[in-house]
Amino acid sequence: MKIICIGQNYAEHIKELNSKASGEPLFFLKPDSAVLLNKHPFVIPEFTQEVHYEVEVLIRINRLGKYIQPKFAHKYFDQIGLGIDFTARDLQRECKEKGHPWEKAKAFDGSAVIGEWLPKESFKDLNAINFHLKKNDEIVQLGNTKNMIFDIPTLIAHVSKFMTLKIGDVLFTGTPSGVGPVSIGDKLSGYLEDKELFSVNIK
Repeated sequence: MKIICIGQNYAEHIKELNSKASGEPLFFLKPDSAVLLNKHPFVIPEFTQEVHYEVEVLIRINRLGKYIQPKFAHKYFDQIGLGIDFTARDLQRECKEKGHPWEKAKAFDGSAVIGEWLPKESFKDLNAINFHLKKNDEIVQLGNTKNMIFDIPTLIAHVSKFMTLKIGDVLFTGTPSGVGPVSIGDKLSGYLEDKELFSVNIK
């Protein structure tokens, strides 16, 4: 199982990070060891002083595919979910400043929350899915897939040019604005439309 994460797919998030938009989807990988086990708390690692939450809509690949055309991309996933891409922001900044890869800021153990899955048929329009993240019962991130720079078919087509997609692979589709730090004692809850798909305690 691969965890493929799309970066900078919402314009407002690009602005809040003082970054620049790319002409094509950006992506990086997390290993399967990054998945936070179900009902386990997220423990802030000792190597970072600034972990940020990033809530994202997820899709689950259900067919083997390579060089998938956008018009056929809908055949390659069957479930929609919600998750968190935890980021050690201080490590990421340090790596970027030095021109180094920044996997250690994104791919560490427990850095990928994967919530409950829902059949894609549950949604009237995959290009207009509302989602939000609550931190201690207060909404901190609010998004809609209509605001993606690159839609789901485009993401699947692009990634599959470079690597074969396999059954069970998970695609994180990018985060909207509102990312921020977590502290010990916080609780994060993610909602797709009005349904809670995950709840994580920070320790």
